[in-house]
Amino acid sequence: MLRRLYNRTLAMSDHPQALWVLAFVAFIESSVFPIPPDVLMIPMILARPSRAWLIATVAMVASVLGGLLGYAIGYFFYEQIGAPILTAMGKGDAMAEFGTRFNDLGFWAVLTAGVTPFPFKVITIMSGWTAMPLATFVATSILARGLRFFVVAALLRAFGDPVRDFIERRLGLVFTLFVLILVGGFFLVRYL
Repeated sequence: MLRRLYNRTLAMSDHPQALWVLAFVAFIESSVFPIPPDVLMIPMILARPSRAWLIATVAMVASVLGGLLGYAIGYFFYEQIGAPILTAMGKGDAMAEFGTRFNDLGFWAVLTAGVTPFPFKVITIMSGWTAMPLATFVATSILARGLRFFVVAALLRAFGDPVRDFIERRLGLVFTLFVLILVGGFFLVRYL
């Protein structure tokens, strides 16, 4: 079933309204949909490299807006449903402690999920659930999704088809290494 959904999403890259389809997929992927927008971006950019920046921008903006929906899901459903249940079970304090720890690392959690294959929707929902400051969430989402989509666009625009296979197979590894280098750099600056 997931493979069929993947193939249908990929087929939409040829649609005359592909930018709108990309915006829709990027939006819902940030809160509920399992297929990442890269599946549409890659063939769209390969077909029209001159539109790479427009395609990346559409994906980024829609993804961040979809992330706000994920944030709202976590924020509103946790308060209405999750918190009363956990309080009745005597776990309210434990969840408050978890929320504080998550928000202490919130920038890094959102950045990492935004650029790696880790499902962004999990972090968007958890960010709302823990009431992460909205400004931090939005700014980090813009940074993370911008990095992810613009790097893909730049690679495809510069190298075309040869990089497609590399991106599809090793995108997660490349971005994970990038985040590790970024974290290491901040660590070195802070402690040296």
